[in-house]
This record gives sequence, structure tokens and C-alpha cells, in this order.
Amino acid sequence: MDQTGIRKGRIHINTNCVRRAGPGTLINPLLSKASLHEQQLSCSSLCLKIFSFSLFTRCTGPRFKSCFLSFVPLLTWLPRYPFRENAIGDLISGISVGIMHLPQGMAYALLAAVPPVFGLYSSFYPILIYFIFGTSKHISVGTYAVMSVMIGSVTERLAPDSDFMIPGNDTNSTSLDIVSRDAERVKIAATVTFLSGIFQLLLGLVRFGFVVTYLSEPLVRAYTTAAAIHVIVSQLKYSFGINPQRYSGPLSLIYVKDCALLGQTNIGTLVVSIVTIIGLVAAKELSALAARKIPIPIPVELITIIIATVVSWQMDLKTEYGVEVVGKIPSGLQAPVAPAVSLLGSMVGDAFALAVVGYGIAISLGRIFALKYAYKVDSNQELIALGLSNSIGGLFNCFAISCSMSRSMVQVSTGGKSQVAGAISALVILVILLKIGELFEELPKAVLAAIIYVNLQGMMKQFGDIRSLWRTNKVDMVVWVMTLILTVLFNPDMGLAASIAFSILTVVFRTQLIIYFFTHLQVKEIPGIMIFHSSATLYFANAEMYIDALYEKTGVDVAKLLSHKKKLEAKRLRKEKKAAKKAKKEAKKRAKEAVKAAEVWKGGEKNNTQTMQSRRTCLSSLLVISLSGGVVESMEKGDFFNEKVTKSILFSSVHDAVLYCQQGNSEEVQYILMSYTHTRISEVS
Repeated sequence: MDQTGIRKGRIHINTNCVRRAGPGTLINPLLSKASLHEQQLSCSSLCLKIFSFSLFTRCTGPRFKSCFLSFVPLLTWLPRYPFRENAIGDLISGISVGIMHLPQGMAYALLAAVPPVFGLYSSFYPILIYFIFGTSKHISVGTYAVMSVMIGSVTERLAPDSDFMIPGNDTNSTSLDIVSRDAERVKIAATVTFLSGIFQLLLGLVRFGFVVTYLSEPLVRAYTTAAAIHVIVSQLKYSFGINPQRYSGPLSLIYVKDCALLGQTNIGTLVVSIVTIIGLVAAKELSALAARKIPIPIPVELITIIIATVVSWQMDLKTEYGVEVVGKIPSGLQAPVAPAVSLLGSMVGDAFALAVVGYGIAISLGRIFALKYAYKVDSNQELIALGLSNSIGGLFNCFAISCSMSRSMVQVSTGGKSQVAGAISALVILVILLKIGELFEELPKAVLAAIIYVNLQGMMKQFGDIRSLWRTNKVDMVVWVMTLILTVLFNPDMGLAASIAFSILTVVFRTQLIIYFFTHLQVKEIPGIMIFHSSATLYFANAEMYIDALYEKTGVDVAKLLSHKKKLEAKRLRKEKKAAKKAKKEAKKRAKEAVKAAEVWKGGEKNNTQTMQSRRTCLSSLLVISLSGGVVESMEKGDFFNEKVTKSILFSSVHDAVLYCQQGNSEEVQYILMSYTHTRISEVS
């Protein structure tokens, strides 16, 4: 095994995968992903997971230190923080993301049916907790539209407007006690957030991070699209200035009677909504065009709420035109409050759905950035980090958080390289809470609703998935459509459970019940060649397990490879920049020498020709055999093959592939992972 984590010898794959823990020990892959994926973890999770005294007494000093450091990642990476390289980027990124938290936090608080200031609290406390316990360097945690609308469904169900109607001065008139209603809804939102955090914390302690494996990409994308529809409907009352009666439970979206109340539309509110939407869309398009010339994104949303607040204050929109505004925003921070224990029994299902959805969105985005920037995200530690963020945040009247794609992309594009950017964004929100928040009391709620509409553009574009899935995988397309229908009809909480149940039915359909448990793994080594064989169907529920088993048996460490590749690329660019100052002919010559030197280093050269040859041999192409015609056709439809990955990697038998390897024809570095059936094809290169 060399420094890049690659085992010597050429590698040959006969697709499909299963795994053994050791000689003669078969493991059910549906239950072993965590053990395969995170065998390298120290006693961290074990000390937290196993509460028996006998195990605890076996934790020596060094092991306990390792356990504690892995539970609090901040203590591991912060002492080694490269201040000179990362500080400026993290500072700019943190300020940019903090500016985004202000309008999004206030807007998403409306989705949760709580006063806007609690969106700012939710953009402060949980971020600081995640900064200490989280392992992803690039995701931006905080308020998120899907989580907010799920919270809103709970608060409106348990504290409907009808429970807070008080008699008016006239005999038959009633009025809504908004103060009491908001106070009760804040208590409900904080309690369900606290309970969802406890669920996430417990799941993390028992190493249940692999549960997100069963949330396939089509299911998650369809679910977020359906949630976006719920968001749009819930915000219509703020855009039209009406107050329709809300229903809870299944089919509640169908019972909405907003259209019947359009005759009561407040014209001033509608004008504010239309002008804000048009202005936001135009400004975002101009910002996208200017992104190439301006290194820092234009804070369009912040500028919008500042202008809207000034206009509302100058024109007195609340008094003159009846436009509903944000209202009182108290300065400072609130003391922690114990959750309402009496409400816990009525929100267990909602809390568990929040825990699963919040974690699924965060870990999916975290893994994307981890793969791109060559580091690892600990799925179980992420559960613990999110659980602590939500449970502690619930004590400070926050509502459930996850990560936002838009904020995460801004954090990355502005130079954010570590969790420090998130901490700086929290400090920006702290300044707003202490000094600036009260300036936005005259901000119209219609403006916040418009911000939500514009931010949902990306989710609504996901309807295009239907066309692409129809072309590539019709089973996934059916999952996408059914998830959308079930979530729209049954609300986000029940819709998630129904969608997962339907997805599991498709798993049963794909595996046809007869290969639910995988067959034995047979590995026969030939000098210089490794044959990797499995007879299991590969799809979303075992794709991660397949990759883990492949890495374990071959010794390939993709994170090290990518990190090594980035270092080589950076070194090459530095050499080319120096060489460009000299003569063109001499520069070309030195560039070739640099590339050659990089290849020698990559092979782990130790001044020995034989060693260099063996390293090159170990980086041979992975070859794929025994694919049916339907699989090849699916690969072609999915645009799998290109100039670098051609059909020359396919063989009809193991014998042919072995002969090809022994002839020394496979020297280019390629790592290809694909399924035995038409369900999943992916490439890691």
C-alpha cells in the first residue's frame, strides 16, 4: 500500500458487489453500511453509543482523548487552521452568507407561522453549535424553506386561529388575539424542534447515519418540489392581503379557499408583492450577468428589504393602505426556555419526519462538497451535530434548521474554506439582533413572501426531472411522480412516510424478492490482478455499500487520490507560472519535465525503477465484464461513455479481461463503478 492509499497490482472488476467481514462471515449489506463505511472511526461513537460500564472501563487515556476529539471536531481542526490561506476567504464568505441570513431568516419564519425575529434566532444559535460539532466545511446551515413549511404545518394544526378568537365590542363580532396565538405557536415550534433534535442525536449515537441511503435522489427532489408547492400556497395570504381559514391534516391543500377570497384582496399589498417579485427577478438576472466581473455576489435580497422598509416607513403603508408589516422586533437575545413537555406526545411523528428530512438534505449536500474538495464527512457525527443544533436551538425558541443550497453555493463561491465562515455569519446575525433588527419593523410581509417565491425558482425547475428520468430510468420517474402526488395530498409529514413506503415497494419490485440478501463474495487473486465479483442488483439503496466494499477490498482511498491530485495540479500551475517568464521554448521543455516529475511522484517513486513500474501497474484501468445488452443501452442513454471512458473497458468474460491486463494494455488511470442491471451507473475519476 503506497501513500495514495492504492494497493499494488492491477484491478479488474466483475460488477455487482457483496461483502464479508472476514473469512466465513457473511454480513447483510442492508445492515452493514455504517460498519463498512466508518470502520476507521475511533472509539468516539462507541463510547457514546454503548453505555455499559464494562466497555467504558476499557477506554484508556489515549482512546478517551480520541473519542472526545472526534465528538468535538472543532478541537481537532481549529488548532491546525491555516490562518494565512483561509482567513480572508472565510471572512468575506461569512459576511456574505450572514447578509443572506437576514432576509431568508425573516421570510422563512413566516413559513413556520412564527414572528420574523425567531427566524433570526434560528440563524444564530444553531449555526454556532454546528460550528463546534459539524464536519462539513462548506454547507451553510440555518433556516430552510422545506423545514419551515413542515414546522408551519405543525404550529397551525396545534394552534389554529380559531382557538384564539375573542369577542369584540359588537354582539356578533370577534377578533383574533395575535399576541397569544404567536406565543403559543413559538412554543410549539420550539418544542417540535427540540424533539427532532433529540431524535437526530439518538440516531447519531447509535450510528444510524446510513438511514439516508434509503432516500433516493428522485425521492428527495420530488419531495422538495412538493414542499415548494405547499410553501407557495401558504404565502398567498401575504401576497393578496387576505386571511383564509386554514385546514390541517391530509388533503388540506385541496380545502384551501384562497380563490374565494380574492375579492377581498388588499390592492396595496398586491402592488407591493408584484413590484417586489419583478424587481427581485430582474436584479437576480443582472447579478448573474455581473457575477463574472464582481467577485462578491450582490446582496439583492438585503437591498430589497432595505428599500421596502424605507418606502413603507415614508409612505406609511400600514396606516394608509392597510399593508401588513413585520411589527415589533425586540432587541437582544432571549433566555432559554424549557420545552412544553405536555405537547411532546402530539408531535412525535412530525418531529421524526423533521429529523430525517433535515439530516437527509444536509448530508446529501455535505457529501457533494466533500467529494469535490477531497475530505470526508462523518455521517453519524453530522447527525449528532444537527441534533445538538436543533435540541439546543429549541431551548432558545428556534425552529428546525437544515442547510440551504443557495447559501452554501454563495459560501463556496466567495472563498469559504472551513466552518469559520459559518461562525462569522452567526456573528453578523448577532449584530443585527443586538443593534439593527428593530429598523426593519416597518418591512411589509408581502416583501418577505416575494423573496420566498423567487428563492423557490430552483425547486420548481425540478419538474424537468420527469423528462430526464423518463429517458433514463422509468422506475425512478414513477417514484418521483408518486412522491410529488403523495406529498401534495398528505402534507409534508405524512407524505414523506408514504413516499418512503412506495420507494421501498419499488426496491422489492426491482429485486423481485429472491435476492433480497446478497450472495457470498468470491475474490480470487491472480498476481498483479484483483477480481471483484458480486451477484447483487445495484441501485440507490446499496450504491454506497458497493463503493465502500470496493474501496475496502482494493485499498483505494478516493479522498486521498483527489487531495493528491489537487496538490499536484497546484504544484504544476506554480511551475508553469514561473516558467512563463522565460523563453517560450524553454518554458515548454520545463513544463514537460514538471508533468513527468508529477507522474513519478504520483506513482510513489523511491529512486527505484522496479518500484515505479509496480506503482504504475497498480493504477491500471478498472475493467467491466458480464454486462447485458440492456445495461449497455442504459449506459448509452445516460451519456456514460465519452472520449476518456469508451466501450473498450467492456469484456464478455473474465478470461478475456485477465488476458488484456496481462498484456499490459491498461495503463491509464480510470476508476469506474457501475451496476449489473440498468438501475444505477456512476463514474468516479
